[in-house]
Amino acid sequence: MGRSGRSGRSGRLGRFEMVIDCHGHYTTAPKALQTYRDAQIAALDHPSRARTKGAVNISDDEIRDSLEGAQLKFQRERGTDVTIFSPRASAMAHHIGDVTTSQHWSEHCNDLIHRVCALYPNKFVGVCQLPQSPGAPLDACIRELERAVNELGFIGCNLNPDPSGGHWTAPPLTDRSWYPIYEKMVELDVPAMVHVSSSCNSNFHATGAHYINADTTAFMQFLTADLFKDFPTLRFIVPHGGGAVPYHWGRYRGLAQDMKRPRLDDLIRDNIFFDTCVYHLAGIELLLKIVPVDNILFGSEMVGAVRGIDPETGHYFDDTKRYLDSITTVSEADKRKIFEENARRVYPRINARIPAVAGV
Repeated sequence: MGRSGRSGRSGRLGRFEMVIDCHGHYTTAPKALQTYRDAQIAALDHPSRARTKGAVNISDDEIRDSLEGAQLKFQRERGTDVTIFSPRASAMAHHIGDVTTSQHWSEHCNDLIHRVCALYPNKFVGVCQLPQSPGAPLDACIRELERAVNELGFIGCNLNPDPSGGHWTAPPLTDRSWYPIYEKMVELDVPAMVHVSSSCNSNFHATGAHYINADTTAFMQFLTADLFKDFPTLRFIVPHGGGAVPYHWGRYRGLAQDMKRPRLDDLIRDNIFFDTCVYHLAGIELLLKIVPVDNILFGSEMVGAVRGIDPETGHYFDDTKRYLDSITTVSEADKRKIFEENARRVYPRINARIPAVAGV
């Protein structure tokens, strides 16, 4: 066994390695959390009543029960060690209510993630939900990010580029209105995963369209502006394999060239990273062929958007480690980067929480 009870693997990669899943959400939270949310939303119909944060009553045993048959079970079966864990993305629903609604909801969700990490300190590390609200300033988000990192020990945040829920009323991520949260991220040395929430626009299915649209849109916003000149150490993870970006890499290379923008490899090198939440082998192979290996982090989003078994393979769609394990054209050193080293570089605060283990 490895340090802190983590199990080592030698197998295909030839030496001990830790597998860090950069993309996990608490999609199996106990029902009391949703009960609280339903009551909070219902209370919005009575604006004259005093706004209170209220309480969410969930026991440690309920938390354990919600994880043992789901995320922890799949960690054991699939051979992953640690999940970077955040509240359920589709439930952030920043378009509901106002900034006070979002603040109370985010604090409860983040506190629950903190409890998960305290119960399983070698299996989960926290990333926070931010109390965004359409048109609202980012002051509450900055306070919650500080609390999550400094008090709860979290190592990053999820940043929603479209708090309106599919209507895209917010300015681009490169707009200066976002700079206060970027300044705090740089100060705390934490990255953000660019992650939208549920869609209230019937044109955009949440996980099938809105998520992928947002990933692609964020990348194009980064391509067209000089954000990283202002923030050279700012880091973003564009999830779900980068949306449509790897498949259309030639289009974006050509657009960058026509617009006199930096080469894509230079644009993303220290600032933009992609996860492996791509649910078929051919898609993973394409991602690895197109995107530099230093910019890819292992992720699965297990027990997330796609929970079924692929009838063509007999395995879960979201078992992305299986796809990576089967690829023989990527070196052992590069797989170590994808499975562990890149996550430690992009989320450096994880190193104090989950120390690396020397190879054997």
